[in-house]
Amino acid sequence: MSTHVPVMLNEAINALDIIPNGFYIDCTFGRGGHSKEILKNLNEDGRLLALDKDLEAIKEAEKIKDKRFEIEHASFKNLKNILKKKLQKPDGILMDLGISSPQIDQAERGFSFQLDANLDMRMNQSQKLTASEIVNNYSDDDLVKLLYDYGEERFAKKIVKSIIQYREEKGKISRTIELAEIINKAVPKFDSSKNPATKTFQALRIKVNEELLEIKEVLPAAFEALKINGRMAIISFHSLEDRIIKNFIKTKLNTDKVPKKIPILQRQIKSPPIKVTQKMQTPSSIEISKNKRARSAKLRVIEKILEER
Repeated sequence: MSTHVPVMLNEAINALDIIPNGFYIDCTFGRGGHSKEILKNLNEDGRLLALDKDLEAIKEAEKIKDKRFEIEHASFKNLKNILKKKLQKPDGILMDLGISSPQIDQAERGFSFQLDANLDMRMNQSQKLTASEIVNNYSDDDLVKLLYDYGEERFAKKIVKSIIQYREEKGKISRTIELAEIINKAVPKFDSSKNPATKTFQALRIKVNEELLEIKEVLPAAFEALKINGRMAIISFHSLEDRIIKNFIKTKLNTDKVPKKIPILQRQIKSPPIKVTQKMQTPSSIEISKNKRARSAKLRVIEKILEER
């Protein structure tokens, strides 16, 4: 099994400013790199709850024999309901978004355009929707919209035209390499470090797993759940994720927008419930040289300073 190197490990752990006897949540266990480091910073009274919707991640988590640690097979979009069963608010929440190296490197998962496999891309293997269902059943208009919205693919129309033509002439597209070849033939050739299939595969993966929708759902729920002075550290990997996070932070900071000329007392203006504890961070050049998959990572950290009225 491929190993997963946790991205921005030290930066994320430092950002959480861990209280030794605190309660923390790792929303994306993956292969446990961040979780294990959080546990190292907790004393015997500390607690860590980890979530993951990937059964392979759950199997890995079950190897951790530690009474302070609990794993749940669940998407972080269900965080609000999960926390209803807990008796305390978290002191910190970590989210490491996107896909893990083992998911990419296990050919049978169907995430990679470089490894031949069924077009799958499900993080939660128990769900029904796969990438194959989308590629073979969506209309041309729906596919174009998908590639624009979730892949920011400027050649979406060319790619979709080739997909529809292939479907009509040869039938079902069932393999990752098969789809990658269709895309490669459709996209104009440029000198680029990126494979032409990158954005299409990203768009399909995001849709199959409803990644952006889940981020939009979890951010307000996670922030509401935090204790006062609790922190949330979020690692994103592409502009679509980061845009959602930035907009969420901006909304929380702009609690009251009052035009300057309106006579109003300062005490009548609601203070923002949030504090940005540091500027957005990116991985060091040393980390990127050791793990090129870290190169697009961005870490944003916020602290809850008030309960919202």
